[in-house]
Amino acid sequence: MSLVKKSALLAGAIAALMATSAPVTQAWALDPGYRVADPNNTLVIDTTKGQVILEMYPALAPNHVERMVTLTRQHFYDGLTFHRVIEDFMAQTGDPKGDGTGDSSLPNVKAEFVVRHDSSFPFTVATRPKGSLIGFVGAMPVQSQVNELMAISNDGKVNAWGLFCQGVIGMAHSYDPDSANSQFFLMRGANSSLEKHYTAFGVVLTGLDVVRKLKIGEPPVNPDKMNTVRVLADIPEAERPQIEVMDTASPQFQAVLEAVRKDKGDNFSDCDVTVPAKILNPPPATAEATPPVTPSGR
Repeated sequence: MSLVKKSALLAGAIAALMATSAPVTQAWALDPGYRVADPNNTLVIDTTKGQVILEMYPALAPNHVERMVTLTRQHFYDGLTFHRVIEDFMAQTGDPKGDGTGDSSLPNVKAEFVVRHDSSFPFTVATRPKGSLIGFVGAMPVQSQVNELMAISNDGKVNAWGLFCQGVIGMAHSYDPDSANSQFFLMRGANSSLEKHYTAFGVVLTGLDVVRKLKIGEPPVNPDKMNTVRVLADIPEAERPQIEVMDTASPQFQAVLEAVRKDKGDNFSDCDVTVPAKILNPPPATAEATPPVTPSGR
């Protein structure tokens, strides 16, 4: 690792320590079946089209989540554009050059396409296709091998991976799978071809409509941008969005699942299910300005 990157890594660690907030207290009564979004792993992205709030899951990809939090606390993402936006696919950002070739000064992050897990994995099963389980980690759609395989695996664990449904966040990389750095993308539509080829580590809780309003292009003309990106826990209490998301382990969510299963029948997919979330103190509306594909890396 170069001296520059070592210095940047140290600076990032110091920034993260300085920015870490005291434990966030919940100031409102939760609706039945809901939980508070994890404040330390939830990002609030204010864009030129409106606000997007996404929750990330270290249980799936701890190093990618850590990288996103570190760069956010360095204000690295503030002002960066959505330089590649493809209809019904995804919106890519996180490049300081704005052309798909840039990254941060931090070292690259190794791929976390698949996670090995035991029976303590925080997984809610939605359906059981032959040989696998499909469900949710938090609000994130996930597929896993069946637990019965743990008994015959060398480490007592099985594989799980994120599904690239609409609203899922993934990390871009070049042809080298271990070259993820700062660029990430938000899914505008589902695309299963990305599974186990890109790291999926979070999902949009609110603001998917905003993601779908971003200007299309590679690059777009006068692209939209992220004005600010903040960790929920770091936002002053008076400004902090009060966001709650339905607990996928709750009876209320089971009722949501059953309704979707009944409607979709044999065609049911995790991507058909949107985990309900709501902001109790929504921000003012943002006025819009008038004026096989895969996420690319550097």
